[in-house]
Amino acid sequence: MEHARPFDANAFKEAQRRQWDAAAQGWNDYTPALRAWLSQATAAMVEMAGVRAGQRVLDLAAGAGDQTLALAGKVGPSGEVVATDISERILAYARARAEGAGFANVHTRAADGEALPGDLGHFDAAVCRLGLMLFPQPLQALRGLHAVLRPGAGFCAMVFSRPEANPCVTTVMATALRHAGLPPRDPAQPGGLLSLGAPGRLDALMREAGFSQVASTTLAAPFELPSAAHYVGFLRASASPIQLILSRLNAAAAEAAWADIEAQLHRFDTPRGWSGPNELLLAAGRA
Repeated sequence: MEHARPFDANAFKEAQRRQWDAAAQGWNDYTPALRAWLSQATAAMVEMAGVRAGQRVLDLAAGAGDQTLALAGKVGPSGEVVATDISERILAYARARAEGAGFANVHTRAADGEALPGDLGHFDAAVCRLGLMLFPQPLQALRGLHAVLRPGAGFCAMVFSRPEANPCVTTVMATALRHAGLPPRDPAQPGGLLSLGAPGRLDALMREAGFSQVASTTLAAPFELPSAAHYVGFLRASASPIQLILSRLNAAAAEAAWADIEAQLHRFDTPRGWSGPNELLLAAGRA
């Protein structure tokens, strides 16, 4: 009997880095749509992390930096935001966005979120928007994060919540896996979009990593666009986890997969356009 190969976190992260490098421009191009989708949840995340003027804040897995600008505005010119991501290419967009907005208090650093550089210094607060669930070893990341936070510093992570509250994500994932010839995945599988969504899962990891006063809440966050085709365009341009699944297919098979994904997503059509149901989980604690 053939046994499954042990999970290789380093190989997984290297594949992620390559895919995020490839998806960087698409993610950046869709920043306005992402901002509209996540604006309410981002404001709540910043508030739950206790971000205030004059603080030094870490933005973990910052991507193209939309929430980085919100943090920079909150801390003001007397504060500082350090944005890190595994992909240097996507961080270049965050850097350009901060410079274009006139924020001299934003700095970027390519870094593995599970092994933060020792010279980053210490922070008064930290956030991670839709990144922590993609880490293959989130407890390791949380422990490393706790180590760079000053005593009493706040942290808030935003992830997707439980699978049944995120039918848009589960529909896309199931269709992509089927076309790639892969079996259905356990939602709790490390590095998956829904891996930290089970009730109490992220809270427990944060406590194990040393955080106190841990509390979480959920927010409905429908992704509203003119049509299912527009959402598929977003996925094709910027959704690295889905791209990674379909990367094993030839061009014709990949096109068939995308067409099927769009067909499945029509279930979320409304008289006013397309509205993909999502529920986000926000978990916060103190170092």
